[in-house]
Amino acid sequence: MSATEASTTTSGIFAGRALRPSAKVLPEHARGHNRSLVLQTLYSGGLLSRADLARETGLTRVTISDLVAELIGDGLVVETGQRDEARPGKPAILLDINRTGHQIIGIDLSDTGVFRGAVLDLDGRLVTRMEAATDGATGPEARATVIGLARDLVAAADLPILGIGIGSPGIVDLAGTVLSAPNLGWVDERLQETVFAATGFPVLVANDANAAALAEHSFGGATGDFMLIRVGLGVGAGLIIGGTPLVGSRFAAGELGHVVVGTDGGAECVCGKRGCLETWLAIPRLQAGLAAAADDAARDAVLRRAGERLGISLAPVVGALNLDEVVISGPVDLLDGPLTESAIETFRARTMAEFHGDLTVRMSDLGQDIVMRGAAAMVLSGQLGVS
Repeated sequence: MSATEASTTTSGIFAGRALRPSAKVLPEHARGHNRSLVLQTLYSGGLLSRADLARETGLTRVTISDLVAELIGDGLVVETGQRDEARPGKPAILLDINRTGHQIIGIDLSDTGVFRGAVLDLDGRLVTRMEAATDGATGPEARATVIGLARDLVAAADLPILGIGIGSPGIVDLAGTVLSAPNLGWVDERLQETVFAATGFPVLVANDANAAALAEHSFGGATGDFMLIRVGLGVGAGLIIGGTPLVGSRFAAGELGHVVVGTDGGAECVCGKRGCLETWLAIPRLQAGLAAAADDAARDAVLRRAGERLGISLAPVVGALNLDEVVISGPVDLLDGPLTESAIETFRARTMAEFHGDLTVRMSDLGQDIVMRGAAAMVLSGQLGVS
């Protein structure tokens, strides 16, 4: 796949396309869509016969037979044996996604002092985990660290690689260029193109919070319309509305970290403003505030102040979008407890219970692997059309 083709693949994930195909489409769009529809049906349900697939998808048996033969030939679907059933006639042959046929590389650039990566299977489970210390590197040094980690992960894979997904801080366009990532010193960093050139595999790059939202959608407990707040080296959010990821007209939807919260000033941010949400909530800032606190009461106050600023930020977004759920992702020992409680209290005080009283605010269950698993979900969606 060329760099241009890899870029086109990325735009399919975040350019207003629903993540999961659910019905047949017009003939001129049919082949690729129906192929993804069959793969999605097997990915979600698994162990279905050709007749089952025809019923589930609404496609004809002839079309299903043709698509299944093609997908088996491509190594993406396998026959798993006959169904045990006490009925007349020949037992049906069951099909499934070839879950052991490929692996995916997922890379997370959002943590403090380290880039994380993993080889994952098609169900988003980690097979091999690696880390590369950054020692505060920015600019070309940070880029070189990403390339080295990607090459090491490729070497560790023991099955054909479906693709490489990368979750990066900052604003990332549809071609996988990091337009701005102040914490990494990147401006117009053509990361997707660079890693593709270094590895030869399809590469998909997205904002880390958007990748985390995809992980919650594919492998977590998210249902309905939701926003995921990703707290790490910086602060960002990913939004999935109506099953479709939102990135915005300038690729900055959910970029809450550099929004000034309140009118009372605050610490200077890396972006040059004062009082940005990141100055209250980013993990390095929280850790520094806790280290300077004199006692437990002072540490609790640091966490509650950060939670209050998060709640102030959430209220207008939830009010505008009428979300079902807000999911918070980051270090549980810092974010769960007083910080989240304060965020919920502040949010409730600033919105109408009539419309938002049943909103769920919770920590993600996917832990520190969420961005890597989201990167795998990007590849699944981009290469196979499933999530």
